[in-house]
Amino acid sequence: MKDHLMPRNILFFVFTIFMPLLAYSQSEIQTKKINFEKGKSEITIEDFIKGDQIIDYILNAKAGQKITVHLTTSNSANYFNLMAPGEEYVAFYNSSMGENNYEGVLEKSGDQKIRVYLMRSAARRNEVADFKIHVSITP
Repeated sequence: MKDHLMPRNILFFVFTIFMPLLAYSQSEIQTKKINFEKGKSEITIEDFIKGDQIIDYILNAKAGQKITVHLTTSNSANYFNLMAPGEEYVAFYNSSMGENNYEGVLEKSGDQKIRVYLMRSAARRNEVADFKIHVSITP
């Protein structure tokens, strides 16, 4: 008799453990377009994030262009990912695995994403990060 209850218990366990993680991973992502001033190819953006907030800075660029991104922040748990056009989750650079600096040549043309976020531990504590992100692109 208890064997037929086993799947229900497993489902309860799965939903109890994984639903909070799923809810966290579906945080609303704020999108902001990067527009350089006429004649300029670099910009410094001052902003902040709090808790599980995520900001995607969108920059349209062409394959073969060199991009440089540098993040300075008040919070050591503040990082950025770089994502190629069309990518939602897979980053070609993750600053938490290296440094908050990137310099490289873009492989695909289109809207590049610079995703700024706090690591999960800081987000859960609802920490704040004041940051500056410097972005430059060469023709």
